[in-house]
Amino acid sequence: MRLRDLKLINYRNCKDLELDLSCKKILIIGKNAQGKTNILESIYLLSTLKSPRTPNNTELINFDADTAEINCNMIKAGTDVELDYTYSREKKRILALNKVKTTPKNFKSALKTVLFSTADLLLLRGAPSDRRDWLDRAISQIYPAYDDRLSKYDKIRIQKNNLLKEYLKTGIMNNTLFDVYNEQLVITGSNIIYLRKKFLKEIERIAHEKHKTISETEKLKIDYECSFLNNECELEEIAEAFKSSLYKKREEEMRRGQSCVGPHRDDIIFYINGNEAVKYASQGQQRTIVLALKLSELDIITAKTGDEPVLLLDDVLAELDDIRQNFLLKSINDNTQTIITSVDTILFEDEFLKDVKIYRIENGNIL
Repeated sequence: MRLRDLKLINYRNCKDLELDLSCKKILIIGKNAQGKTNILESIYLLSTLKSPRTPNNTELINFDADTAEINCNMIKAGTDVELDYTYSREKKRILALNKVKTTPKNFKSALKTVLFSTADLLLLRGAPSDRRDWLDRAISQIYPAYDDRLSKYDKIRIQKNNLLKEYLKTGIMNNTLFDVYNEQLVITGSNIIYLRKKFLKEIERIAHEKHKTISETEKLKIDYECSFLNNECELEEIAEAFKSSLYKKREEEMRRGQSCVGPHRDDIIFYINGNEAVKYASQGQQRTIVLALKLSELDIITAKTGDEPVLLLDDVLAELDDIRQNFLLKSINDNTQTIITSVDTILFEDEFLKDVKIYRIENGNIL
């Protein structure tokens, strides 16, 4: 999988930007707020239909425009593929694959990416929702239908919450409808939990080895924290435990007016040598974990889909020490197309820069 070119029209501060991406390694140099991150964000958006920076896609549109457009040509399995993404202030989205309108599922299946940004370095210290989002985005790159399950679960949960809020106002509960919502949450939610646990088990195996290469003596362990599960479970066991927990939490949910149990409340916990990393690990140790996770994503996506994802490194090298910088750059497979942003070239060895196409950006324009 290889990107060939990218065109942005009124995408944030990139009013009319064209970029040749035919090289294996591309380095985009520029000061802060010049548009470096916007380029990587637009590529990531094509693979996930989600911005890693905002849930409000109208923010992607330049202040002086009504519509933002992304056009990208790529080659996949020896075949030319063209992606077109358009988003308007009326929140109308148009997706086209090879100039033909298509579904979000088909569109997302074309391009795979792994984004590693400075924000990811705060993953361990962030909120549980940040870790769930990371996990869900990673799974969606492998199983495109996973997003549909998340959307279905959230829709049911919101409907149930609305019912609970109505109960708080009126004191009248439609128990039949409440039970229907819980049954649907068990079916959809159990599947989400099962896939999350399965994916984490796979990524832990790979990340453990990568982490050990850097740290030498440290052992990385990853746990999926769910309030009603203690051990490894099959799908049917998860569903039974979820159903039982919903029954136990019924009165609490009615009292609080919200859903109190389910995958929307779960977390991912990281351990180094048996100690919880967020509490006891140094900043360097935590960054080693995130680095291992991102490189493991690359391996898993390649193994599961047969496609080598595009690696997007957004200003992350400046936040890593020499050991972790070298490990990251040397871990990148020669077949992996890598697009890197940085404020300058000082962080890169001359040997690395020999095969790199370098662009400079200022005010959303390539110089």
